[in-house]
Amino acid sequence: MRIDFAAEGLLDGLEGEDRATRLELLEQLAADGISLDELRAATRDGRLLFVGAERMVGGVPRYSTREVSERAGVPAEFVMALRRANGLPVPDVDAVVCSEADVAGAILARQFLDAGVSEEQQLAVVRVLGRGLAQAAEVMRATVLELALEPGASEAELARRIASQIEGFMPMVGPMLEQMARLHLRHMVRTEAISAAERADGALPGARDVTVAFADLVGFTRLGEEVDAGELGRVAERLVGLTVEHLRGDVRLVKTIGDAAMLVSPDASALLDVALDLVDAADAAGDDFPQLRIGLASGAALSRAGDWYGRPVNIASRITTIARPGSVLATREVRDAGGNAYRWSSAGARSLKGVDGPVRLYRVRRARGEDARAA
Repeated sequence: MRIDFAAEGLLDGLEGEDRATRLELLEQLAADGISLDELRAATRDGRLLFVGAERMVGGVPRYSTREVSERAGVPAEFVMALRRANGLPVPDVDAVVCSEADVAGAILARQFLDAGVSEEQQLAVVRVLGRGLAQAAEVMRATVLELALEPGASEAELARRIASQIEGFMPMVGPMLEQMARLHLRHMVRTEAISAAERADGALPGARDVTVAFADLVGFTRLGEEVDAGELGRVAERLVGLTVEHLRGDVRLVKTIGDAAMLVSPDASALLDVALDLVDAADAAGDDFPQLRIGLASGAALSRAGDWYGRPVNIASRITTIARPGSVLATREVRDAGGNAYRWSSAGARSLKGVDGPVRLYRVRRARGEDARAA
């Protein structure tokens, strides 16, 4: 039976061409099997253009979370916890909002359980992947829209173009993510080391000795008052690209926080080299990219859910805020580890917010030719 969309209130506030194109879109979606309830919700939320693409990616809602748990053989509470860890809204356990994709995901979780991976371990991994994939999905969304948008396209045509672009991309997304995971796991295996104490105890320690660095864009907040949001976002993206480009050895990019990047390494010298490279690269980028300032600290830190915590993390973050533009500032422990391979100059003992006692700091530069040979 044909739906009277005007009577349902889905054309309210629209006139002329806008009303005609909205009616065309609604009729197209209804013909594709989108229910009236879904159309109401999508209209209310302003996502009507994406309903077809959403159905294509997620499948047709057929099951409740309770039914998904029964089909997969895992507790409904765990299914909901996984969704929550993924950073997604958690529906009522009996709401019919899940598709075959949700069932497949729950079955995969059960297979991990059968392989000995605990619920807690799975949730820790999902939390990290969820953060990264949320950002990746946002970039993919923007890419799809850039490819789909066309001057003068009606809502119905635009919805078809968006769905078509996503349909073309989806078969490639899974293999791409698998390949990236393999590359990162390969790098992790190559650079990971297990100490004699860890072998003897049969467990990882509570903390490990690492060097931590924060690279901060100077004047990023002020820049936000001078340029539009799009340009500001491109500057932040360039920081990520610049950092990834200069990674080496076992230096790892932990995360980016707007205008700063956090790096960690068990090798202080490797991280010092990366820090100096980043400062030079930012300076060489010209006036359209801010200078960097970088702070480093060494000590015992705890790794949890892909992030690092502890005294060196706090100190490195605080040091960065007082470093001069275009400089690298480090603690005595970092200086001692780097040794004569670099030039060091005292920056005095400074009181840092949230850190007990003064911290002695040193500016670091590349060694002169004769110093490098002597080292």
